Amino acid sequence: MENSILTLLIFLPVLGAILMLPASKYIKVPHIIKYIALGTTGIQILLAAWLYMNFDPTTSVMDSPFTVQVEWIKHFNIEYFVGVDGLSIPMVLLTALLSFICILASWNIEKKVLGYFSLFLLLDAGMMGVFLSLDFFLFYIFWEFTLVPMYFLIGIWGGENRIYASIKFFLYTMAGSILMLVAVLWIGTVQGTFSYTALVSMGNIPLGTQRWLFLAFAAAFAIKVPMWPLHSWLPDAHVEAPTAGSVILAGVLLKLGTYGFLRFNLGLFPDASHYFAPSIAFLAVVGIIYGAIVSYPQKDVKKLVAYSSVSHLGFVMLGLFALNDLGIQGAILQMVNHGISTGALFLIVGMIYERRHTRSLDEFGGLWTVMPLYGSLTLIVVLSSMGLPGLNGFVGEFTILLGAFGSQALGSYYYSIFAALGVILAAIYMLWMFQKMFLGAVSNEKNTLLQDLNWREIVVLVPLLILIFWIGLYPSPFFNLMSASVEQLTAALDFGTALVLQ
Repeated sequence: MENSILTLLIFLPVLGAILMLPASKYIKVPHIIKYIALGTTGIQILLAAWLYMNFDPTTSVMDSPFTVQVEWIKHFNIEYFVGVDGLSIPMVLLTALLSFICILASWNIEKKVLGYFSLFLLLDAGMMGVFLSLDFFLFYIFWEFTLVPMYFLIGIWGGENRIYASIKFFLYTMAGSILMLVAVLWIGTVQGTFSYTALVSMGNIPLGTQRWLFLAFAAAFAIKVPMWPLHSWLPDAHVEAPTAGSVILAGVLLKLGTYGFLRFNLGLFPDASHYFAPSIAFLAVVGIIYGAIVSYPQKDVKKLVAYSSVSHLGFVMLGLFALNDLGIQGAILQMVNHGISTGALFLIVGMIYERRHTRSLDEFGGLWTVMPLYGSLTLIVVLSSMGLPGLNGFVGEFTILLGAFGSQALGSYYYSIFAALGVILAAIYMLWMFQKMFLGAVSNEKNTLLQDLNWREIVVLVPLLILIFWIGLYPSPFFNLMSASVEQLTAALDFGTALVLQ
């Protein structure tokens, strides 16, 4: 099982997508395509759960039993090399969970059903491949592959301006990927291998070269995060994407960028990481404050949540480039937290949009009176997103601020002080949104007959709500899962810098 589970996690969704075509023709069962998609992602969750229960967090990616390394293209020394460690397993679990939730949340899709669900499964496979790849060529293939399903999901099932948003999303991401491709080709040609573990073991890239390679990879990853000022594609993509598309975009696709920084920039270019850490942290803090300030005046609820992602992911970048255990562990946990809380927010926005076909804050007011369950669950998610103690968002942000405050790489506690303003601003715009939508008297008669959540919508939200409280009240299992791998990474970062100082 150890030798096959990672391959199953990646390619099971591909098998599910392939099975949909004959099933739609020969199996005359209503919603058969949706059942196949739901069953595929359900099995994937079980596989991810088995991986979690049998995973030893003390093992590194170098000696983990959960690796597959097979010769693929011998002439270029390219391998099918996949593996998992404490840096990647949180994202594997999150991807499996959100993919299942997104399929269930898409149950009302009636337009081109076969195309929609097959593309969603292919996107699932691509994202899993990115998080599990340990060969640069394989990583790049999966990285680029994720663009195609998301492009069509936005462009076909999106909103009124879906074509513009999908093309903008594709072009921005592709532009950054070209520089990453140049860096991958350099590594494979000059170093003679595309293997991540081999490159880490070699550790002989000169400082000047490291800086250029760091920037080439950072171009692709920063656009995907997205970091300020490379974020302008994100609000358009979020607003125009279908609900499940927004959930998977915020919950997982944006994390491809932060994971890329974590795995490759920090793992392979330790000296360059220290060199650029203050600059990256400065851009992260600007993004935190900018995203929060721009969120407040938004009238479209979905656009407000979209801009909040710029702010929240600024915290992740700040934690990563604190370059210490606290900062990086907080950043990984916040990657998961953002996927949970912001994913839940996009689901909540989608639920009201299905009923009212508008996302304008001016159209709402007093919804808690009409939809008490919907209002109560929304309040929990809003408090989570703004970092209330006892909920998941607080744990990640607090750990990041601690790590940044004591960071030798950043050399100043001002980064933490200014980043903390983002927590205050988040409370302002999130509570303002909640007040406009839910409090007071019903201000629009169109809202008086709205139905509260149905059983499917409750099932969609409950797993995320459980995680919000679990991480907020008992985060130890999540820190234990990643701590050994993070310690190995920070030891390598410190060792690399010591070599330069000598």
